[in-house]
Amino acid sequence: MQTLVMILLVAAVVGFIAGLRLMSRTHTARLGNLISAGGMAAAIIGTLLQLQVIGILSPTALAWSLGAIGLGTLIGIPAAMLVKMTAMPEMVALFNGFGGIASLFIASGEIHHAGAEIGAFTASAAFLAMLIGGITFTGSLVAFSKLAEKIPSGAVLFKGQQVLNALLVLAVVIGLVVFAAMPELAWIFWVAIAAAAILGVLAVIPIGGADMPVVISLLNSYSGLAACAAGFAINSPLLITIGALVGAAGIILTRVMCKAMNRSLANVLFSGFGTTTASSGSGGPQGEAKALSTQDAYYVLEAASSVVFIPGYGMAVAQAQHAVRELADTLAARGCEVKFAIHPVAGRMPGHMNVLLAEANVSYDLLVEMDDINPTMGSVDVAVVIGANDTVNPAAVEDPKSAIAGMPIIMAHQARQVFVLKRSMRSGFAGIENPLFFRDNTSMIFGDAKATIEALNGEFKEG
Repeated sequence: MQTLVMILLVAAVVGFIAGLRLMSRTHTARLGNLISAGGMAAAIIGTLLQLQVIGILSPTALAWSLGAIGLGTLIGIPAAMLVKMTAMPEMVALFNGFGGIASLFIASGEIHHAGAEIGAFTASAAFLAMLIGGITFTGSLVAFSKLAEKIPSGAVLFKGQQVLNALLVLAVVIGLVVFAAMPELAWIFWVAIAAAAILGVLAVIPIGGADMPVVISLLNSYSGLAACAAGFAINSPLLITIGALVGAAGIILTRVMCKAMNRSLANVLFSGFGTTTASSGSGGPQGEAKALSTQDAYYVLEAASSVVFIPGYGMAVAQAQHAVRELADTLAARGCEVKFAIHPVAGRMPGHMNVLLAEANVSYDLLVEMDDINPTMGSVDVAVVIGANDTVNPAAVEDPKSAIAGMPIIMAHQARQVFVLKRSMRSGFAGIENPLFFRDNTSMIFGDAKATIEALNGEFKEG
């Protein structure tokens, strides 16, 4: 039995590592997800068998465990199947939060059962698991509320905020040291839970909605670090390994997101970006936007030899991905070269656009990253921007006074013709005006993106 337990636990770790590796590529992401799910199944079964081997898995405990697994399955499957693609970012935020509070419960259980007999190292690990898990949970709830627009998505700042944060951090550090030295003072641990919950809220409310992709990946890392600390608290090599993998993956993804925005993590966490709506220091874009009908857009697309679609959150809101894939297939069948340019922070979570396009069965070979598409953008006949805004804003490369100056963008403005599909002239999630809308080579096609694309599909069918 012990041999079987070891095989299952090793298989779990290998499954998670292989799954993460495969999920780093679009065309292998689904397989990676399935392998990771298999690794989790092996981890659960192996852990239950291990508890049986050492004689602490009573029938009551087994019943509770199986009941919890069943309840989670009953909730998880419908939630995953019914969630809208526009709500996927907030679901990911909730997942991070649940991971954090799970680690908090593990740490709390260890403190409750061990009592004053707990050692300094275990007490420290449990305290860290509680602290990071609590911050992750409440921080994720705030991120969820901002993404779901249940609270204002902009940065929330108040006088003395950084001083309050610093005092709370200092109090928590002191509590950690004292509790590690005197674990019999269990009240310090329970009081610190409230401090962790408050810190989680205060850590996320100053961050504007435009930075949510970074926040989600950072909270994902926090959930992994909390699990890792919980693993040390209960002496579980499996939990330590899994937590370390999730924490490292989250940190790497956070760094990628920050690089894609040309901003440091400290700037994201403490700058309060998103509180202003000024477009630049020059008073904003000048000129008049040109509206275009779908019929006129059809004539341009019909003659185009190369078209690049640039999706953004607006495509997710309109659920236009299937209509876009149909239009892309139509253009490709007519001999047009079609590509999809994906910005790393397009949408409201990492990989948001990739998920949408994969759902619509867009070929992975057509998805091109920003760094690969930009050198060829000048030769593109038509760039079709679907609900994207900040990720194609030329102010980032042309206006040093812009709030997004230096941020890498998809150079849509360099295409011979640009179609921007938007409901209105409103600024993007970052609250910054976009001078692309007023360019001579840009035409605005107003209305619901799905309805617009379907109208274009209709024009091609009639033509």
